[in-house]
Amino acid sequence: MSKKMTVQDAIGLIRDGDTLAVGGFVGCMHPEDLTQQLERTFKETRHPQNLDLIYAAGQGDGHERGLNHLGHEGMLRRVVGGHWGLVPKIQKLALENKIEAYNFPQGVISHLFRDIAAKKPGTLTHIGLKTFVDPRLQGGRINDITKDDLVTNLTIGGKEYLLYHAFPIHVALVRASYCDPDGNATFERECVSLEVVAMCQAAKNSGGKVILQVEKIVERGSLNPKLIRLPGIYVDAIIEAPPENHMQTFDTQYDPSYSGDI
Repeated sequence: MSKKMTVQDAIGLIRDGDTLAVGGFVGCMHPEDLTQQLERTFKETRHPQNLDLIYAAGQGDGHERGLNHLGHEGMLRRVVGGHWGLVPKIQKLALENKIEAYNFPQGVISHLFRDIAAKKPGTLTHIGLKTFVDPRLQGGRINDITKDDLVTNLTIGGKEYLLYHAFPIHVALVRASYCDPDGNATFERECVSLEVVAMCQAAKNSGGKVILQVEKIVERGSLNPKLIRLPGIYVDAIIEAPPENHMQTFDTQYDPSYSGDI
């Protein structure tokens, strides 16, 4: 059976209280059609609500697109982000103490996806020591309502480290260029690949779901197997996005130099 769904049905897989991981870097590899439909569904039904959001790089245009689609009161409970500069709608919720909010290093979050996939207790690193993410300072918390410690100080072999805690990922929203009906996906028209595979592994090893946005679903056997970057075993649902919601960047529909083709 094909895993193809309508975007409405795919978003219907997200439940109240889920932890949601979303891929992308500014507009590159961001599943705009999925986040746009998530906003539309919430406005119509007030569900899903109280979501926890985790993302590594900044995903937005500083106005309406990207993760700004999620910037509605009641939609989010907690946000763990690596870059807040492009999401003013979520910023506003944090500044008004309407969501719990953390700012962690982007690279740490990238590693955290891999460590969640490996079912480790978290990411152990020296990154962030004696900065605002150190729990002896702010612990990465960026407003008054945020209380939980998601980072712990540890000393191992006489050296100090920070342990960024792992937690389950219930749904991953990601994108690729093309895939077959089983979800085997290629990235050849994308600028970057980012943490997509690790995010999907983290969701599946948490017992969660992966929703994939692509430009086109093609016939089985028509993809060059050497180009497949995301195995279909990780994918639960696939949606085909219209061109305006599957741009290579937020400013460019497609430039082959961005993907290394010229």
